[in-house]
Amino acid sequence: MDAMMMDSMKGMMGDMQTMDMSLMQACMDACSACEQACTVCSTQMMDCAPACMNCADMCNTMMRSMMRMQGMAPAVMMSMLDACMAMCQLCMDMCMQHAESSEVCRMCAAACKACMDACMAMRGSMMAA
Repeated sequence: MDAMMMDSMKGMMGDMQTMDMSLMQACMDACSACEQACTVCSTQMMDCAPACMNCADMCNTMMRSMMRMQGMAPAVMMSMLDACMAMCQLCMDMCMQHAESSEVCRMCAAACKACMDACMAMRGSMMAA
């Protein structure tokens, strides 16, 4: 999302005026990358596929929720970040079982880790505010 759009979102944030927009952008970017990696990984038809599909859906939901800030309560956002991190952790753990034999699973696990880190940073900034 470009800087102009992020600036316009600040006026719509309600209870979440203090949110760090650069961390939010990084989190949305990580969610998008993770969604893409998980979608690709799920097509391999390995036993990690269901976790990958669920993770892709969760990342998409998290990203879309951050883009639609009106009416979002901080407690709900933090719960969603927790759910996204939990789903990414499960997917990463499943993909790591195939990491030695599958470049796609390694890529997916790395994207899940990056998404977890971005969600954790976002959540941490919300707790500090």
